[in-house]
Amino acid sequence: MHWINWAVVIVYLTYLVTDSIRRARGVNSIEGYFLANRNLPWWAVGLTVMATQLSAVTMIGTTGQGAVDGMRFVQFYFGLPVAMVILGVTIVPFLHRAKVYTAYEFLERRFGARTRSLTAFLFLCSRGLSCGTIIAAPAVVFTAIFGWPLPLSVAIIGAPTVLYVVIGGVQAVTWADVKQMFVVVTALVAIVIVLLVKIPVSPDAALTIAGAAGRLQVFDFSFSLTQTYTFWSGIIGGTFLMLSYFGTDQSQVQRYLTAKTVEEARRSHLMSAFWKIPLQALILLVGVLVFVYYLFVAPPVFWNPTHARAVQAADPNAYVQIEREANAAWVRRSQTAVELAGAPTADRTLRRAQFKSADSAYGAVRSDALKQAEKATGGTVRDVNYIIPQFVLNELPVGLAGLFIAAVIAAAMSAVAGELSALSTCTVIDFYRRWVKPEASDAHYLKVSRGATAFWGLVACFVAVYAASLGSLIEVVNRFGSFFYGSILGVFILAMIPRARASGAFFGLVISLVAVGAVSYFAPNVSFLWYNVVATVTAVVTGYVISAFSRGAPERHMPTNT
Repeated sequence: MHWINWAVVIVYLTYLVTDSIRRARGVNSIEGYFLANRNLPWWAVGLTVMATQLSAVTMIGTTGQGAVDGMRFVQFYFGLPVAMVILGVTIVPFLHRAKVYTAYEFLERRFGARTRSLTAFLFLCSRGLSCGTIIAAPAVVFTAIFGWPLPLSVAIIGAPTVLYVVIGGVQAVTWADVKQMFVVVTALVAIVIVLLVKIPVSPDAALTIAGAAGRLQVFDFSFSLTQTYTFWSGIIGGTFLMLSYFGTDQSQVQRYLTAKTVEEARRSHLMSAFWKIPLQALILLVGVLVFVYYLFVAPPVFWNPTHARAVQAADPNAYVQIEREANAAWVRRSQTAVELAGAPTADRTLRRAQFKSADSAYGAVRSDALKQAEKATGGTVRDVNYIIPQFVLNELPVGLAGLFIAAVIAAAMSAVAGELSALSTCTVIDFYRRWVKPEASDAHYLKVSRGATAFWGLVACFVAVYAASLGSLIEVVNRFGSFFYGSILGVFILAMIPRARASGAFFGLVISLVAVGAVSYFAPNVSFLWYNVVATVTAVVTGYVISAFSRGAPERHMPTNT
């Protein structure tokens, strides 16, 4: 990579870390460390809510998803606006007025210590795993592109992140997120402009070709439990997922607890409701345009360079044959794309059919090539996460490539920082202060909090090395969470039902986890989005039934929304 690109990366990251540490001066209490003294402006809270999701997984995995699968992935977020409106009138005001540090701290007031501890433990499991996956996204790319050892790539991202979170807490995290959002959006818009300039056909023709390849299909109204990205899985399963993630996951709850007032907390949530889907559409569009670009510029057969080296080393003759077949298939596909772009309206049906046939033929050659890579490497091969990095490093102008890489690293650092802060908060408030040392000075808790942050940083780095081999990382993150999110959401719904009791909440939570495990084991083809629906409904129904047969007065209700 050109030295100017490296300079851009180094300068930006140096500024990000030093400014984050500078803003952390004066943090000398756990309320300041975990909640920024509940004094952040709503727009900063809104941007940090979005930035926590807009990680390197999104920058690399979602753009790659757009290149291979088109715009369908945006359906995943259809439930977000619905969820944000519901949360704005339910959980957000309740938790903000309760003056808690964590969402699970509140559950003890309603259902007792065991329900609080179990939900907090589930959060630590899900966030600890996903935090490592967020680091893995850029780490695997750097390893493949630059030849760095994977642990080194993980350390380059993880070490500075842990440093500024340990020192500055959520104050440092928030203002780093604000800068990250501006850099990421700037990089994405710049790449779209470059692609439109470089693609040798008009934007209208480019979109026509993308549509012929099925890359512009947004809506899929088929109802199938085995299809992940459909309108119904997004609007139903996605709503349950977003309700749980934004309403009960500490990494998000901690964000709106830092807002000055309930009204500002609501505004920060509505920012995501209005802007998340357009932003995801922009990210997917980058991937779609990259797909169109490589119809006119020969792409590598293997997006991951390590796969190419493995196949070539294992069987040089097979590698030459794969290259020859792929080139011939690409030439045919490119020719049909050119013919489709220039075809008059009357001929487009025929040209579209010819292009789709050539595109399928090229896809078949690619599938055979990946099978060869699996034989050579001895493992599952998916290279969707390498498409955009290859384009950025080989096709973008000097400087802009550095900006994109800086944005990817910064996105990873910001998302990881938010997760580490939430993990530390939950560890200290829900376990250490609750069970180990209930009475101590702020100085003591602050010291323990920084140690917990460092511990979770090490855990995330270890998980990252494993997660690097799990395929499309954007799916991996959501799949991890879907094993726990619905169950936790069910408990919070029970908390708003007056007749629900502690025994019902606890055993409803346990039974819902068993139900998700059963669905995953006995019906492995069911999409993970439906896990959230299964878990939530199971937790609420079984919890309510058990509560109905339990003796004693109902526990304390959630505060009224007044």
